Amino acid sequence: MRLLGKLRLAAAACLFGANLAAADTTVKWLHIEANPAQVKIWEEVARSYEASHPGVKVEMQFLENEAYKAKLPTILQSKDRPNIIYSWAGGVLKTQIEAGVLDDITDQVKGYSDSLTPAALAAFTSGGRVYGLPTALSQVGFLCNKELMAKAKVEPGAIKSWDDLLAAVKTLKAAGVTPIVVGGADKWPLHFYWTHLAVRIGGKPAFDAALRGENGGFAGETFQKSGELFKQLVDLQPFQNGFLGFKNPQAVGYFGDGKAAMTLAISTVYHLQRALAADKTGLSEDKICWFDFPVVSGGKGAPTDTLGGITGWLITKGSPKEAVDFLKYFVSKDVQTRLAAANFIIPVVQGADAGLNNSFMKLIAANLAKSNYHQNFYDQSLGPSVGRVVNDVTAEIAGGSMSPQDAAKAIEAAWKQGN
Repeated sequence: MRLLGKLRLAAAACLFGANLAAADTTVKWLHIEANPAQVKIWEEVARSYEASHPGVKVEMQFLENEAYKAKLPTILQSKDRPNIIYSWAGGVLKTQIEAGVLDDITDQVKGYSDSLTPAALAAFTSGGRVYGLPTALSQVGFLCNKELMAKAKVEPGAIKSWDDLLAAVKTLKAAGVTPIVVGGADKWPLHFYWTHLAVRIGGKPAFDAALRGENGGFAGETFQKSGELFKQLVDLQPFQNGFLGFKNPQAVGYFGDGKAAMTLAISTVYHLQRALAADKTGLSEDKICWFDFPVVSGGKGAPTDTLGGITGWLITKGSPKEAVDFLKYFVSKDVQTRLAAANFIIPVVQGADAGLNNSFMKLIAANLAKSNYHQNFYDQSLGPSVGRVVNDVTAEIAGGSMSPQDAAKAIEAAWKQGN
């Protein structure tokens, strides 16, 4: 009996130990957020989740934007890969699904996903299956410095057309003001010009037709003309000296330091410029302004069409169930309302937009609400290999080493090769 008792105790101890081991779970979360104020909230949310889920640890890891893009394919093949990764959706997400490196989380988010903006959730859905959760919407447009614009007597609200923008650049230069700062070394900030011009010139029908290979595909008239108009701007030398050597964080900081009148940027730069400015203060709300990307004469795109991101998070293959559970906790109405109230995001959880209390963020939210065509970034939407070509050739146009016609042909060739 004593032996039997000892065996029972040993078995109980083993079972108890196994339960303890099972409860000790680490969720590795890889992000690219460079704004410490936003990361601080994220950390608080992670600690709050840990407190209510004993035995679960959320480990935050950071990689700079470009390093993340470059290293992610290798990271995803590692046995020690993170469980939650950042995503811009689009073709890159499609490639990752095809590579089998993501978990299908459809069943785990059933019911919960009803609380999300349908268009945002759709960006992380493929073949009716959900592979990630959206977290924020953004719009690309021109952030501007009120004081520098006023110095040159340029009225931001009057810049409605592409010709208006070109005229503003000339006026700013004549007044001794650097018109536009851009992170040309990263290339993708330059693709905003070419892409947004295509949105204005051809609208959604032109993009959809190019995907089908119609009207010359991406070598067609819409895309050649977008390059030609971009070259009009480039020929005015609107950017800061050495712009092709500037990384995007450096360019954002340059704008925050008050050294350029404008930057074509994602709406989140409104706050990021403060964190990246030399004094960590940047431009205050009363010194910063915004205008939508100008329309193109004769363009078929609607003025309300937007370019921007639908960003979110993916769960990698073989991750513990706690990874999805934490992600649902993170992309919840309470947390989204808190991030919206701090003016960090345009939320995707229904009802969380009540947290928006800033006129700029409300403006972006209103723009997105009335947009019938929200184009995801081409370098994400078209997949990694074609996206890389889009960024490369846009930088080549900006540097004067490729014609708009050859750039459009290169993109079409890359699209054909991959499809």
